[in-house]
Amino acid sequence: MEIKKIINRVLKSGLITWVLLLAIWSIGSLFYTPDFLPNPIITLDGAKTLVTSGTLWTDIFVSMSRVLKGWTAGLLFAIPVGLCVGNFKWASYVFEPFLNFFRFVPAIGFITLFLLWFGVEEKSKVALIFYAVIFPVMVNTIAGVRSVDHSLIEAAESMGASKRRTFFTVVFPSAIPNIFTGVRLGLSSAIICIVAAEMLAASEGLGYLIYTSRLFYRTDWIFAGIFTLGLIGLLADMLLRFLGKKFLYRFGVR
Repeated sequence: MEIKKIINRVLKSGLITWVLLLAIWSIGSLFYTPDFLPNPIITLDGAKTLVTSGTLWTDIFVSMSRVLKGWTAGLLFAIPVGLCVGNFKWASYVFEPFLNFFRFVPAIGFITLFLLWFGVEEKSKVALIFYAVIFPVMVNTIAGVRSVDHSLIEAAESMGASKRRTFFTVVFPSAIPNIFTGVRLGLSSAIICIVAAEMLAASEGLGYLIYTSRLFYRTDWIFAGIFTLGLIGLLADMLLRFLGKKFLYRFGVR
């Protein structure tokens, strides 16, 4: 029984997945030069160089500050609009055609246009992240509002609750799990978007690091930047899930 428990814990931890990834990576690197596919040890040495020089810390701070600004602005816009579109027919008629059109246009397609409108400074990057964030958040918010059990709404109204009170006591709390899912998806969209933006118009950031490392044939730096992004995204999502379970558990967030 103890062995089974240990095996289950190892499987749940995801440790086997990472061991397999490192094994496949190490074996694959034997067939190529380090300039094409560096092994994990060379990549780790490259990451140490970036850390000791301070370059990696600076790029992380710059990229994440941009992500935080655009993500926060996107949430503040998308959640109220999504609640309105999901709850009011007139808002659905006005906003949903635009939503269903532009959510299929990727943020990367607007990079050149945003650079023209907002310049090469921070505004263009934050605006691009804002655009990337609002659609997954709005879609999930609308879905959350529309998936509320109508029997709960009817029960509240039959007890004399006004439309406003019903919205804040029944509709909004019931939609929180979907909204929270949209918040998490919005964060992943923001991180993906900032890499593309920094590759084309930036002098700092993880996207800039990944893009310019090719000029020096430092594939190990490219891999270091990629794994840094993945690690930051993983930790950020874990933090969001922890906060959701801690503070939104009573609303059904798991």
